[in-house]
Amino acid sequence: MNGCVLVVDPGDKRLGMAISDQSGTVANPLTVIAHISRTIDAGVIAQLANDHDVILIVVGQALDDEGEVGPKARSAQRLAEAVRQQTEITVELWDESGSTRAARTARFEMGVSRRKRSGHLDELAATVILQSYLDAHA
Repeated sequence: MNGCVLVVDPGDKRLGMAISDQSGTVANPLTVIAHISRTIDAGVIAQLANDHDVILIVVGQALDDEGEVGPKARSAQRLAEAVRQQTEITVELWDESGSTRAARTARFEMGVSRRKRSGHLDELAATVILQSYLDAHA
């Protein structure tokens, strides 16, 4: 992979963003945006992708315990479609099940204090999703 990959971790209130290095091997937190509407969010995502020379946008979708598409996953699919309508960059969906739990565990293992661990995990969860995507496509 030669170029950056942008991952979006969609949530009800915020969308976490992470970006890879140019080689597509290391995930880094990028930003968190407040959810406004699907169309506006998609425009912000497309703009971020253009600003960072992204070659692929990955939208995390949480599948249920049986790996089926539920309401959250359908919402992610609709967001991915809205992004596709605003950019020529390829948009893929990736199963993000367990990413928030993994982000919480990572914060704990990094020795972050209990008080600071209670904050938002959006950026870190996006980084976890991106790293799992990059590892699977290495």
